[in-house]
Amino acid sequence: MCDHTPQCPSAGDADCCTAHVTSDHSEQGWCRLCNGVILFDDGAYLTPDGRPMELRRSA
Repeated sequence: MCDHTPQCPSAGDADCCTAHVTSDHSEQGWCRLCNGVILFDDGAYLTPDGRPMELRRSA
């Protein structure tokens, strides 16, 4: 889905939430990334196939 150079990480990559924002809905608490991930302000995200995930936090 991504046409950036270098290409953004895919939705299955560990760093998937570093992809570029393509649709910002911060007033509603979410944004869509170019890899299809829906990223929420609380750190949760949905993969393009609908699986709920949470960002990995470093200690």
